[in-house]
Amino acid sequence: MTPRRTLLALACAAATLGTATVHASDNTELTLYRSDSSALYASTGDGGVDDGYAVVREQRSLTLAAGSHDVVIGDLPNFIDPEAMALGFPAGNAKVVSQRLLLAQGQNAALTGLVGHAVDVLGDNGQSLASGSLLRAGDGLLVRGGDGNTTLVRNYAAVRAMGGDFPTGSSLSLRVDAQRAGQANAVLSYPTAGLGWRAAYVATLQPGAACRMQFESRASIANRSGRDWRDTKLTLIAGEPHFAKPSAPRPMMAMARSYKAESADMPAQSTLADYRSYTLPAPVDLPDGSVSQVPLYATRTLDCTRTALLENGNSYQPPQPQINPAFNLSSDAGITSTLSLKAFDSLPAGYLRVLTADRNGTPQFIGEGRIDDTPKGSDATITLGTAFDLRAQRERTAFNVDKAARTMDEAFRITLTNAGDSARAVTVREHPSRWQQWTLVSSTSKPDKQTPDLLEFRVNVPAGGKATLDYAVRYQWTADQTP
Repeated sequence: MTPRRTLLALACAAATLGTATVHASDNTELTLYRSDSSALYASTGDGGVDDGYAVVREQRSLTLAAGSHDVVIGDLPNFIDPEAMALGFPAGNAKVVSQRLLLAQGQNAALTGLVGHAVDVLGDNGQSLASGSLLRAGDGLLVRGGDGNTTLVRNYAAVRAMGGDFPTGSSLSLRVDAQRAGQANAVLSYPTAGLGWRAAYVATLQPGAACRMQFESRASIANRSGRDWRDTKLTLIAGEPHFAKPSAPRPMMAMARSYKAESADMPAQSTLADYRSYTLPAPVDLPDGSVSQVPLYATRTLDCTRTALLENGNSYQPPQPQINPAFNLSSDAGITSTLSLKAFDSLPAGYLRVLTADRNGTPQFIGEGRIDDTPKGSDATITLGTAFDLRAQRERTAFNVDKAARTMDEAFRITLTNAGDSARAVTVREHPSRWQQWTLVSSTSKPDKQTPDLLEFRVNVPAGGKATLDYAVRYQWTADQTP
């Protein structure tokens, strides 16, 4: 008969047989590192996620016996780095002789948290098959009774916890040597996966000709660790620490409504080595299988820049002059809409959603892009999408190579059309990339910006009309650079 492993947690009188068992303390501190794992933030999916990275510090109260004995610490997350776990007794009244992590994996994952607890294993008819301390929850249940005998139960219907709690997740089995019996405070720390955070920004464009926006900053915190975290002190780390071990944890919303947060409610920001830290002002709850949001900065109004951008090529430079006529030929291209802002403070990496009001005043989504870690005062730019009414055609109008003079001339015509009902300014970025030495010979518009690998023009395109940009460049090289 296939066992029906239905887990029943019934509140009964507490009993402990053979080992001492310790539950999670409310005095817990979590340090979360940024993670862009899509699995962590997915709105669907069951079970834990072996991604993200967090460091946990918990205070546990242990009931110890004098001398050497076993203690089991339960309510641990599913994905722990066992080599980085540390437990210490600040008072120095006990020491850890050895430790063993019992991983909550497979179909018996929920039972792992009961190892070391007093349980009653029940059959199909509710009859008791074994009672005592659960020693193992693997291929069958190993239970040691009060008479000292041990029973292996393979076919069972339910497990009843002899106490008020049914701990979940992994467990840590310790061999402890205590100086005396009684309560002892211990500090447990470990890194775990299944937890991560990233910034979530919302920009609502304001009406008017100038680019202004209301900017909301939040931290999205994902918990797929296999454990609930209640009343937890939380610190968020922005930056990219290096993780050397491949086996180490890798790196609807709870607050869906909008609200005005005061500066006193914001996280306390500080420098941490090469990174930034954000400590939340009050403890939070992070239920397993949830994505919660907390304010990161107070909502504010910012200046911004909207750009209709046509960019051809990039900053690539060939190892020698590129004289192939087929290189960098003409093309038809869409024009992208971009949004730029200047960071008012350190902006951790995350995603920016942009909204604007329609003719009825209803905010509508117009694009989303990623913001990388951006120091205060630096520019952040995202691409919103392709401009519907703007089009561009790029064609080469001249090309000539003079090998004797070691020169190459190339010219282009870019035709911009605007089907909209208002004039638009289009930024055209061209990257002369046939060779590193070049000069602008002529252009119908003076470039707004010119660098060793960039020509940038601003072209005004009338409503329902078109505009044309012509330009020509000359490449030159020396005898030892001849292709």
